[in-house]
Amino acid sequence: MTPIAKILVIDDDTAITELMSMLLKTFGFDVLTTNIASEGIKLAYEAEPNVILLDLMMPDLDGWQVCKAIRQKSNVPILVLSAINDPRMVASVLDVGADDFLVKPVPSGVLVANIKKLIRRNTGALDMTKLKKTTPFAQSNQPLPS
Repeated sequence: MTPIAKILVIDDDTAITELMSMLLKTFGFDVLTTNIASEGIKLAYEAEPNVILLDLMMPDLDGWQVCKAIRQKSNVPILVLSAINDPRMVASVLDVGADDFLVKPVPSGVLVANIKKLIRRNTGALDMTKLKKTTPFAQSNQPLPS
């Protein structure tokens, strides 16, 4: 089966990147992961993902720096995921280029719906029948860890 789209996950927590990879692959996405923010910037340019999932708090560069760097050369949609729910922080990361923000833990169905929304918004030409592929409702709405 042809992947729906390519997703890049940038998070310093290996458990999160592994979980995201497994989850997104079950929905038919091709998934690239990295636990190093600077490597994520490089992959954003080279791998040309359809959406980037980005953690805010990472040791080498924070999510704001990553957003700014990616926006210098790319308009790929960036979905920020963070356990911190501070309206000022949300506004500031959206101001530097993120397209959306979700607070961890995110139910998997909500995460996938937001990814699909960003893909639709960004491409318009994506095969919509692929986007309608779903897994059982109960499985798709299990919360992701924070």
